[in-house]
Amino acid sequence: MRLGINLGYWGAGMDGDNLAVAQEADRLGYDVCWAAEAYGSDAPTVLAWVAAQTESIDVGSAILQIPARQPAMAAMTAATLDSLSGGRFRLGLGVSGPQVSEGWYGVRFDKPLARTREYVEIVRRAMTRERLSYEGEHWTLPLPDGPGKPLKLTVHPQREHIPLYIAAIGPKNLEQTGEIADGALLIFPSAEHLEETAVRHLRAGREKAGKTMEGFDVCPTVPLAVGDDVHGLADMFRPYTALYVGGMGSAKQNFYNRLAQRMGYEKEAAEIQEKYLSGDKSGAAAAVPHRLIDQTTLLGPVERIAEGMRAYAEVGVTTLTLAPAGFTLDERIAALRAGTEALERAGLA
Repeated sequence: MRLGINLGYWGAGMDGDNLAVAQEADRLGYDVCWAAEAYGSDAPTVLAWVAAQTESIDVGSAILQIPARQPAMAAMTAATLDSLSGGRFRLGLGVSGPQVSEGWYGVRFDKPLARTREYVEIVRRAMTRERLSYEGEHWTLPLPDGPGKPLKLTVHPQREHIPLYIAAIGPKNLEQTGEIADGALLIFPSAEHLEETAVRHLRAGREKAGKTMEGFDVCPTVPLAVGDDVHGLADMFRPYTALYVGGMGSAKQNFYNRLAQRMGYEKEAAEIQEKYLSGDKSGAAAAVPHRLIDQTTLLGPVERIAEGMRAYAEVGVTTLTLAPAGFTLDERIAALRAGTEALERAGLA
């Protein structure tokens, strides 16, 4: 099992620290450094900056938001970043959520699975550097009855095949991801539930495409905090968990809330959401069960973290992306180093 690092969103007050974290992860032999985007910093700019100041670690988008850019633009960005980084780019895509898609980008959050499938088909076709034409429900290239003509990508990527990942949570999206992508970006992964909530759906998609899980990258992001006080460490992640389970999406469309329900937290997920959407964010955080946090993070001393890593490896995780917690750069660097030590103790390095 390989290790990755997730820098999260740029512009959260730790920008200089984030670069130092990425550079330390590169020095420690981490496999990939991911950057996110929502409605602040864009991922490609951050990744170009990180790639220019690291040596061997891959850089990946987790995610490029599908409503933010046309598929041909995503292909251009992927090809450019792969070329500039010397073949170190991984393209992670996702549909975002209804609030961001419709509120920030002005793109209707409709038929997300069909849109994702067409998007991936166009990106892959563009990356072949053949002349691009496509007829689908959501995109037609070139537009009919106009001056447009099929064009081909002029940038030469470093590699013929750039790894393509999709951020997936729901069963149908997970199955489609297994079918059409090279890897899956997962969030709130519980090793105890991962086979049921994610891996079996990915496997079904691979089988649908006539493939096995061999070579497919199961890549969850897991918050990491090192120390002896497990309950105290878990409390650090209460606002984070409450935000996703209670406040992401809408009351009717919150994929993270549904995931918590599938993990057996139906009553608790409803309470967290009710409190969060009513404005009681502290109450929502207090309502998050300790066990839910503990199941979806790596907390405690190094040996306990090693046990958690073994559990993830046993259910098929191939790249474990860590989001190291800490109020200072030294704390985050220490967590990174503890991650590599735990991987070695787990016998997975």
